[in-house]
Amino acid sequence: MITLDTLKRGALNGTATFFDLAKIIVPVHIIITFMKHTVLLDLIAETFSPFMQIFGLPGEATLVLVLGNLINLYAGIGAIASLSLTPKQITIISIMLSFCHSLIIETSVCKKIEISLTLIVIIRIGLAILAGIIFNLIL
Repeated sequence: MITLDTLKRGALNGTATFFDLAKIIVPVHIIITFMKHTVLLDLIAETFSPFMQIFGLPGEATLVLVLGNLINLYAGIGAIASLSLTPKQITIISIMLSFCHSLIIETSVCKKIEISLTLIVIIRIGLAILAGIIFNLIL
């Protein structure tokens, strides 16, 4: 049976989590939306477009992958929300980020448990690239 105390704690925890995520997602969304109205996003898209075509993604998707890999998944979500991507493209990015996200934080955790940092980073990035290529071909 759910008590009033449980509901209160759940509401407080849910609200705190909402604001924690909003602190990341909203600023990223605003910055990328701003970039869409400048030449900066076009420059990034043109520069990385040839590489991103391997995954069936537009050049702008580079931002999603960089933010998701270096900051966290929520930064990647904020970037996805501000770009016009197809369901296929969002699926490919999501699969890639599931293998390779929050590299800085998670690599530091691996260091503490004495796992080879180079090996972990190579495996995670390699799996993300491989999954991106495969899912681009099968979707």
